[in-house]
Amino acid sequence: MEKAKTLESRLRTFRRLVRTGLLLLALAALAACARDTPETALRAQLQRMQAAATERRAGDFMEGVSADFIGNDGMDRAALHNLMRAQVLSNSTIGVTIGPVEFEEKSGQATLRFTALLTGSQGRFIPDSAQTYSIITGWRLEDGEWRVYYAQWKPNP
Repeated sequence: MEKAKTLESRLRTFRRLVRTGLLLLALAALAACARDTPETALRAQLQRMQAAATERRAGDFMEGVSADFIGNDGMDRAALHNLMRAQVLSNSTIGVTIGPVEFEEKSGQATLRFTALLTGSQGRFIPDSAQTYSIITGWRLEDGEWRVYYAQWKPNP
């Protein structure tokens, strides 16, 4: 009988420790999120969009694009989405390698400048197509998320 009470007491203590530990982990995660700088958050968003492109998830990529997006030659959000879908349909493998990213923030908006190597392939070891681009993107916070509202890209020679 006494062994059962001791075991029950130990279990209660263990459960309290587990709950306390989980609470501390949750608080630490919240504190870490609260300290994200705009640059850190933007770099994370760029990485999510890069992953979505390489994993051929055009819809997930577009979650990072503002409704009023404008790109080269007046390309709007719908045209960008169609371009992404066309790349997914025409390439079984998509590669996106982003070079160093320059970050600049002013008045709640940000600009990212970087180069990107884009590759496409029909499943072969060597890509069927590859091109490096210089890219300038404009970003702003929308509903707590950074979204790209402007992009300009040009192929590098």
